[in-house]
Amino acid sequence: MHKTKVQLYENVKDLKTKKEFEQKIKSMQKECDDLFDEDTIALLLVDEMGRNKQSASKISDLEHGLECTVFGRITNIDESKNFERKNGSSGRVVNLELTDDTGSCGLVLWDNDVELIKSNKIKEGTNVKVVNGYIKNGFTGLEVNIGRWGILEIEPKDMPDLKDKTPSTKNEIEGTLIKVEHTRAFFRDDGSFGFVANIKIKDNDGTKQLAVWDDKVKEIQGFKQGDSINIRNIDIRRRNGKKELHVNGNGIIKKL
Repeated sequence: MHKTKVQLYENVKDLKTKKEFEQKIKSMQKECDDLFDEDTIALLLVDEMGRNKQSASKISDLEHGLECTVFGRITNIDESKNFERKNGSSGRVVNLELTDDTGSCGLVLWDNDVELIKSNKIKEGTNVKVVNGYIKNGFTGLEVNIGRWGILEIEPKDMPDLKDKTPSTKNEIEGTLIKVEHTRAFFRDDGSFGFVANIKIKDNDGTKQLAVWDDKVKEIQGFKQGDSINIRNIDIRRRNGKKELHVNGNGIIKKL
């Protein structure tokens, strides 16, 4: 559950009087063109003052239904998509990959936040902090969402040092295609339609299973069991402590 501004003030009452706290909230709310309510602004203010007592979670510790603060680096950005909601209103969504020194997960930006990608304020390599984000199971694993009570900070001042610790989320497999499972169709939360199929490849280290998505599902249909193939730009995700291999729009599949 989110905290109210009254509850949040308890974290900074030794630094600001209640009147000063209220005045600052009003000022910040005006700067944001009243896009956020007072409780959300209070959370942002407390975080800026270094008194956000909600400890940050590592990506490897994320679980469905959790509300938490997460630091990470953007390591992949998909194409943004437009969609129409059931009430007839239009919306936009973009899926990103967020990585820290323990693993990777999805980060979903909706509507106005998509402009952060369009304006290049967020790109691959950008460090971000999600305050009070909520975690849910997406179609490609766990993902962080920024809801009404969440705040997204770009290049936060308290960003932990991930240099030389962030694992590469790109990988390559070369081996023999031993199985292509049936293609499954699904609807995403944004209303768009997608496809996914699991494949198995045997290489020098054993047999590996990969989830192949959307256009790459069509590509894999051109291969047959026993073909020697090379797959590059594999996205590695970790879910419930297990490593998952995904081939999305950035993947490259070639026959040897």
